[in-house]
Amino acid sequence: MTNKDEVPSEEAIQIFEQVIDLDSPSERERLLQELCGDRTDLRATVEELLENHRNNDPFQDFTPKHPVHHFIGEQVGDNVGRYKLVRVIGEGGWGVVYRAEQDGPLHLQVALKVVKPGMDTRQVLRRFESERQALARLEHSSIARVFDAGATSAGRPYFVMEWVHGKTITDYADSHNLTISQRLDLFVKVCRAVQHAHEKGIIHRDIKPSNILVAEENGEPLPKVIDFGIAKATGEDDSTETTFATRTGQFVGTPAYMSPEQADGIKIDNRTDIYSLGVLLCELLVGDIPFAFDGHGKYEQLRIIIQIKPQKPSVKLQDLEESEIIGIAQLRQTKPKQLLKTLEDGLDRIVMKCLEKTPDRRYETAESLANDIQLCQKHLTDNRLDPTALGTESAQREQSAKQKIICKLLG
Repeated sequence: MTNKDEVPSEEAIQIFEQVIDLDSPSERERLLQELCGDRTDLRATVEELLENHRNNDPFQDFTPKHPVHHFIGEQVGDNVGRYKLVRVIGEGGWGVVYRAEQDGPLHLQVALKVVKPGMDTRQVLRRFESERQALARLEHSSIARVFDAGATSAGRPYFVMEWVHGKTITDYADSHNLTISQRLDLFVKVCRAVQHAHEKGIIHRDIKPSNILVAEENGEPLPKVIDFGIAKATGEDDSTETTFATRTGQFVGTPAYMSPEQADGIKIDNRTDIYSLGVLLCELLVGDIPFAFDGHGKYEQLRIIIQIKPQKPSVKLQDLEESEIIGIAQLRQTKPKQLLKTLEDGLDRIVMKCLEKTPDRRYETAESLANDIQLCQKHLTDNRLDPTALGTESAQREQSAKQKIICKLLG
């Protein structure tokens, strides 16, 4: 249905109505294949109907039933509580984030997030409060802190966070020509931050470069994990959220970094963040995510995540044009052959363990992932890594810790 004035066929509409309420993208894909077969024009029309139903972008956060088309609210220069709004630094479906300055002699620079006028539905307010509470529970040098919270004069809630002046982790790594080892150092810090969140009972669910900013403290790069807007408490009942997402065609997260179980609407745990960390690690290593999503619609992207085996970083690299490979290697201060060898000598194995379709086959914790990265760095430096050893040391540490706990309980 390439012509906007063209009316979709009755058959296309009937198929659309059959698949729109299915619980999972994999089941939807199966039925689409069964009903459309090789009729590519019919399939394309149904896909377009699905795309339109999702209101342009289903991967934004929950949208209220009556969206506001013209934002009338706080403006730059206004005061919200003790804070003067300096400029807009981000805007989503239901909230706006400002860089703000605290009144007083210190003029503290902060980030202030506030719900938009008209967006204060029960669903949005619950998610907003969940984000504030999640951040308030976390105290880690690589996680943005919450300083304050309150309500505007109109009664809409806001909270005040640490202002992180930095670049996304991938942009920082490339703009500073970081070596593979330096990139891994940054990544390990991110893993430690994610581990802290997990220990506090928080699953981030949207780990990606734009949610990890790198600032410099005392001349050293320090990654900061931000945006817990779709974070989920461990054990939290997500049945209402799953039903909402299914009925509206909306999903929680960013497709490129989303785990198979998250994409399929299955109950998640900490290991969904491990998967996203694996995608991020691949991007830090070779400048791209493990899947080729170009030209695919978002439902097709979800199907790829659920069903298709991802490429190893080394394979991803070798599929590029020679000039691209040279450029990627130069950004990492190395040669193409050396970069390829570094990937094949352990890092491929780590990434693919993170990206296992079955959560049970991934790293159990972000800490064990960080340990393997450091083990890999050590052996790469010594130039004598046995890739089959990866995972063993971390598993042994976890088993030893469990045994100590059991012994302690038994007296």
